[in-house]
Amino acid sequence: MKIATLYDIHGNFPALKAVLDELETIQPDLIIIGGDIVSGPMPVQTLDCLLNLRKRIKVNFISGNGDREVVEASKGLRLLQLSEQGRKTQQWVADELTDKHLEFLSNLQSITEIHMENLGDLLFCHATPESDADIFTPLSSKERLETLFAHVEQPIVVCGHTHIQFKIELGKTSIVNSGSVGMPFAKRPGAYWLLINSDGIEFKQTQYDFERAASDIRKSNYPTAEEFIKNNFLHIINEEESMVLLEKMSKK
Repeated sequence: MKIATLYDIHGNFPALKAVLDELETIQPDLIIIGGDIVSGPMPVQTLDCLLNLRKRIKVNFISGNGDREVVEASKGLRLLQLSEQGRKTQQWVADELTDKHLEFLSNLQSITEIHMENLGDLLFCHATPESDADIFTPLSSKERLETLFAHVEQPIVVCGHTHIQFKIELGKTSIVNSGSVGMPFAKRPGAYWLLINSDGIEFKQTQYDFERAASDIRKSNYPTAEEFIKNNFLHIINEEESMVLLEKMSKK
């Protein structure tokens, strides 16, 4: 059995399309979409592509904080945890989506579990099993990690949210971050994801045409299109710098 995990796509349809093109060769048995699907520049194309994908392959979806916030924005909730610009962009995404899209997002589960030969039970969540917004990194203290994963019984947890690929060994539990398809923190731009089979877990990275992607995103009328292009195609933050920033955020 082969599983591909695609987390934190963030409406970056060109990045998603590149990964799906690569998966045509790999032919996984299951694709896990790990949340934060639509909160970005091309939400409709992204979600429609994934919904159509279910006609050809089994796809399991879980919800991320971004998906939850888009649904909340569609209901007129104020999203006080976000900046003013963050609220505006999530509202833009909500306005782009149809009622059927929003209904689909509102009914997503927060976790899913799969059993694999040789690996055992794998628990998939967006951030942590009990929250879609918890922040942790390999720099986090052992005490904090033990608190966040105190109730986990599965030997492997696959997560995302912080957009960094990493693996942490915590007692008998391995915590693996899938990275981000659409908005990675890494040494170079690209779409980051995982391939899982009975032999283990492989960190994957897919390149795509950034100039063409930037052109497509500019046509989307996304409110922060130029910022998205700059931060994800031109000058992305590497893993080390992002972990320091994220640890500061986790202590607020």
